[in-house]
Amino acid sequence: MLALIPAAAQPPRDGDAVQRIEIRAQTIEAFDPREPGRRRFGPLEFRGGLVLDSAHRDFGGLSALHVAADGARFLALTDKGRWLRGRIVYRAGRPIAVADAEIAPVLGPDGRPLTRRGWYDTEALAMDGGTVHVALERVNRIVRFDYGRDGLRARGHPIAVPRAFRSLPHNKGIECLAAAPRDQANRSGPRPGTLIAISERGLDAGGNLLGFLLGRSSGTFALKRSDDFDVSDCAIAPHGALLVLERRFSWTRGVAMRIRSVPLSAIRPGAVVDGPPLIFADMAYQIDNMEGLAVHRAGDGATVLTLISDDNFSPLQRTVLLQFTWVGE
Repeated sequence: MLALIPAAAQPPRDGDAVQRIEIRAQTIEAFDPREPGRRRFGPLEFRGGLVLDSAHRDFGGLSALHVAADGARFLALTDKGRWLRGRIVYRAGRPIAVADAEIAPVLGPDGRPLTRRGWYDTEALAMDGGTVHVALERVNRIVRFDYGRDGLRARGHPIAVPRAFRSLPHNKGIECLAAAPRDQANRSGPRPGTLIAISERGLDAGGNLLGFLLGRSSGTFALKRSDDFDVSDCAIAPHGALLVLERRFSWTRGVAMRIRSVPLSAIRPGAVVDGPPLIFADMAYQIDNMEGLAVHRAGDGATVLTLISDDNFSPLQRTVLLQFTWVGE
């Protein structure tokens, strides 16, 4: 067992402080470079995108994303245990820049960065009011933060998880984490506040992706797996759908992404759920290793999807932010 050391006994290192950083942005005008004038992709309409870069050494590896109701403020996670927050700047409804960016380590219950405990791969986050839950893939844990009170200096406290978490494959654990909405109109799905968690590639006996309900509803379910796609994130849409971001990589077919829409009402213990794809894209489109998905309701009532990619801290990859309006609800 790790001994808890009072925060006062651990003076912060330079890399432990909240730091302002500059993020450069290059706009993406066309999602499909082969058809620059095309905006519609199934039920989604491309709003715009950015390629992001920063000289800060900890920038990159973005693996989870939450966008606030105003569509501007965001909170993201890097898979090396860092928070990143800032503000998306728009012009005529299209993203053009990121401002007011800050980066800070994700802290454990003792006030030290989680990475000093050996708790790596912060891969998913769920916002529930002022509470943020974070999934740690490498150690198969979920940690709760009072973000509303303490912001980026909030300390994470592990919550109880099912024993089956421990059997998830190494580095293929929880990548989808979402909280059932408190104002959910259809009560046939998970009870409000329940955490919905789905593994990247933990499979049940039928080859489907393992899912868990934690909190007011509890139990296991499964998401039907197809075409070798793995889960990389999820978010709940305002009208009651769990949107699941998936990624596929193979040496012969390259990288691809898709988003499936699963009815929230179908998610219950013992269920095997599925849903139609909203979008599919491969490397012919402006994608990279898409790992983060957020949903918010714009001022005009439109449902907006924001995606972010994990560049794996590699100079051969990009941090790509994409936005779509769901016009086919």
